[in-house]
Amino acid sequence: MLRALAILLALLPLGAAAQEDVVAGMSQNRIAITANFDGSEILIFGAVKRESPPPVDSRLGVIITVAGPSRPLVVRRKERRMGIWVNVDAVEIDLAPSFYAVATSAPWSEVISDTSDLRHKISIPRAIRSVGAPMTIKDSLSFTEALIRIRTREGLYQLKENSVTLSQDTLFDTSIALPSNLTEGLYKTRIFLTRNGRVIDSYETGIEVRKVGLERFLYTLAHEQPLIYGLMSLAIAIAAGWIASGVFRYFRR
Repeated sequence: MLRALAILLALLPLGAAAQEDVVAGMSQNRIAITANFDGSEILIFGAVKRESPPPVDSRLGVIITVAGPSRPLVVRRKERRMGIWVNVDAVEIDLAPSFYAVATSAPWSEVISDTSDLRHKISIPRAIRSVGAPMTIKDSLSFTEALIRIRTREGLYQLKENSVTLSQDTLFDTSIALPSNLTEGLYKTRIFLTRNGRVIDSYETGIEVRKVGLERFLYTLAHEQPLIYGLMSLAIAIAAGWIASGVFRYFRR
């Protein structure tokens, strides 16, 4: 009896491990794209909810990701042949986010393990899905790396280490800059809590990015009524040319 009680007491600390949950919010959950839209900034903040003191033998980590709509695309490689740059190879990427930002509370290698990254697809390379490539291409990974390099240069892919402020292992916040060339759609936002590189809790929400006003009308017309859009564009071009010609003749008198 005493032996069974001793075993039970030894197991109690394991069962009483602190449960940590994410409670989060954002400064805005809807972005309107207008004619003078030049980008935006989203403030993401939150807290860690727990009913008992946090573990003292591990460090809490926070990772925040914002991902734009994913689309298939083709990455091509050019080479110089007889003085002319031509496409020689192409790899089709199954899905790649149009925008992807990752912010962490510590250096990447400290806040997440490779196993957890593989499971949750958090890092930029893991967020891109490329199943296969033609047998003639031996370095298909270089095409994905080229895509990341190009979109990082354009501000569409961002890795912001140590940019999440974490106070007293409870409160956290960060800001994500959204460029002006955003793709319309739902931007999935995920927040991960980690300890010892392992994800212990996650939270997911979304940001709606939509064109509004005249931009929305023209976008819908171009995609749903392309013939009318083309005729209207032609009429506007003819009218603009006729008006410009009349103004030119008037000033030549």
